[in-house]
Amino acid sequence: MESRASGAQAGGKQLAAISNGIVKLHSDYYGKGPTQAKTYAIDDTIICILKGGFTKVEETLMDDGRSEEVESLRRAFQRTMRDRFVEVVELALPERNVIGYMSQIHSQPHVAVELFLLAPADEELLGKHELSADE
Repeated sequence: MESRASGAQAGGKQLAAISNGIVKLHSDYYGKGPTQAKTYAIDDTIICILKGGFTKVEETLMDDGRSEEVESLRRAFQRTMRDRFVEVVELALPERNVIGYMSQIHSQPHVAVELFLLAPADEELLGKHELSADE
């Protein structure tokens, strides 16, 4: 895949576009979208935090202590939907490539996190404030 890496940082409009795109995917494919979403950019990482949006079935299972079943279903779904989620970020940040995508849910409170790792803008995976393993 061709690299689109550059020094560009995500701004407010791009982060809002990512939040809106992720919420739309959840709404379209789960039949219910998150009630709140906020996206953050930290170095080469995009984090989208989604509150609410679980189906009644998922909420019932989580409230009964069966979060593992919901997590398993969501992980399978995220693998199927990976390309669509990545596309949302790459459309909002056309100069950047997503090289990693992870998703996780939490049952109390009902929160989901979508995490995207972007190709390093400066060919360095670690930011200036981070230490490498040999330091």
